[in-house]
Amino acid sequence: MDIDVAAFIRRSISPEPVAPDKALPGRATPILDPLPVHTVLGLPLGEVPDGCRVAYFALGCFWGAEKLFWTTNGVVNTAAGYMGGYTPNPTYKETCTGDTGHTETVQVAYDPKVVSYDDLLRVFWENHDPTQRYRQGNDVGTQYRSAIFPTDDAQLVAAVASKDAYQTRMTAAGYGQITTEITSDAQFFYAEDYHQQYLDKNPDGYCPIHATGVLCSRD
Repeated sequence: MDIDVAAFIRRSISPEPVAPDKALPGRATPILDPLPVHTVLGLPLGEVPDGCRVAYFALGCFWGAEKLFWTTNGVVNTAAGYMGGYTPNPTYKETCTGDTGHTETVQVAYDPKVVSYDDLLRVFWENHDPTQRYRQGNDVGTQYRSAIFPTDDAQLVAAVASKDAYQTRMTAAGYGQITTEITSDAQFFYAEDYHQQYLDKNPDGYCPIHATGVLCSRD
């Protein structure tokens, strides 16, 4: 499906979330099948070893965000994809229009004996600007919004608590309200193969992390 250029330009200038009944229809089949092997960590994408758990974070362009997590000690697998919207199995071009409702998201499989969910939340908060709403730096659009997608009640409680605690730190540093969405029961859709471990395949690729310099409490 071709991009609606007018819609893309409109949303880039003044992003707004698409209504569910206006979202693109998508497709019944995954766009990444079969799932390839992670070029850095060596596991098939989506594989979660015994004893490990899964988390989902959206913090702008998924190229840099995925590398941020695959280089975090205790993370055993990652993947780039789309989440939080309405269109099943969307393509990158469709997501770029803003008409899928999805945001670029990283799937993170981690060993809780090595790195806790709270540790991953600190990585999330400290490596983007969660007050930007529908943008990160020069990347503008609802597909770049900040979001956490808890997979169970414990993650949900931890995510909400961490957001409240980080808001205190951000306010003290002169920042505004955090706009990060915290949404349970969202479905993750894998992005195309060329997006997976993009910065490993393209070491000179441009995808900066938009950290504010505000740190989470270490209490």
